[in-house]
Amino acid sequence: MKNHYRWTICGLLFFATTINYIDRQVLSILAPFLQTEFGWSEKDYGYIIMAFQIAYAIGLLFTGRVLDKFGARIGYSVAMVVWSLAAAGHALASSVFSFASARFGLALGESANFPAAVKTVAEWFPKKERALATGIFNSGSTVGAIIAPLLIPFLAVTFGWQAAFIATGALGFIWLLFWLLFYKKPEKVASPKELAHILSDQEEEASGASIPWLKLLAHKQTLGICIGRFLTDPIWWFFMYWLPKYLSEQLGLDLQGMGIPLIIIYTLSSAGGIGGGWLSSHFIKAGKSIDFARKTTILIVALMVMPVFLLSWIPSLGLAIVLLSMATAAHQGWASNIYTIVSDIYPKSAIGSMIGLTGFAGAIGGIIFSPLVGWILQLTGNYQIIFAIASVAYLLAWLSLKIFIHKIEPIKI
Repeated sequence: MKNHYRWTICGLLFFATTINYIDRQVLSILAPFLQTEFGWSEKDYGYIIMAFQIAYAIGLLFTGRVLDKFGARIGYSVAMVVWSLAAAGHALASSVFSFASARFGLALGESANFPAAVKTVAEWFPKKERALATGIFNSGSTVGAIIAPLLIPFLAVTFGWQAAFIATGALGFIWLLFWLLFYKKPEKVASPKELAHILSDQEEEASGASIPWLKLLAHKQTLGICIGRFLTDPIWWFFMYWLPKYLSEQLGLDLQGMGIPLIIIYTLSSAGGIGGGWLSSHFIKAGKSIDFARKTTILIVALMVMPVFLLSWIPSLGLAIVLLSMATAAHQGWASNIYTIVSDIYPKSAIGSMIGLTGFAGAIGGIIFSPLVGWILQLTGNYQIIFAIASVAYLLAWLSLKIFIHKIEPIKI
């Protein structure tokens, strides 16, 4: 433990990400009941979801800069307090406006999770381990998606729907106690041996000052990563929020019947995130360059997504589980590496801002793609076009990285 403190920090990031996804899933799980309870129309529910998406996009723009200015310890703490209070605050809501307001606050707080986690990994891990560490903490997103449908119905039925929001909101404050207890700068708590390992391939920066967005946007690498996330983040949102509808409408599964398929899909996607991080780190340890390791891994996972278009032509439950598991696992492998590429290229003082900026690009893609999915389904009644888009999105994202990032290496800003 003395020489492996960084993995304790990684564990804290994993649990924060798990809580992040549990909190955001509560409303979608309880939506059918709440729609009946409060008489929401589909349009009303759409406004509530849109409030989250808009706030998430806005939050990604400024939370990264706040983290770069005040550091991960303070920034993560404030974010957790904001999103936990907002999560519990849903219990007080009784109208479309009040639920939308609670979602807005939840999204503002949750938008800091990934910028804070990636910034923390950059502080605590050498480059050869960052993709693996990122894969581990990012797997919390799918673990949260698995836990939520198991936990939320029990809480709601046993104690009332308000209790589900209050209990999940309280999880954040429990995590906060451990974060404040264990998180410090590496030089304060890591052993001399571990600190030397952490700093083994990192260069000292001349200044910790925050870097303006215009200076970041002046580099073509920024554009390449933004395009990649614009293309792929919406696909992940689709996998998270439309798969239950797909299993129900296209494969005829009821609420109980879709539980096991969803658990299998999200469990394997979690393994994909860790596997994608491990593969990239394995290439580096085998003597390959960082550029080769990241881009080759991303190409492999992009090819793994492509067969998902077959679901449009051969609809079967077994094939759906296999192909959707491959696609979601590939996305998590992609995410493990795209987050790490930011820390490979940009100085530490810009990592929070860059994750926020590229996440904003992904959120904009989601805001555009979500209504497009609804429009396509209403017009065609099937998922053929949607799965076709998903099958090529990651390959296009890989091409974007190849075009705009000639070589993955540190740049001077």
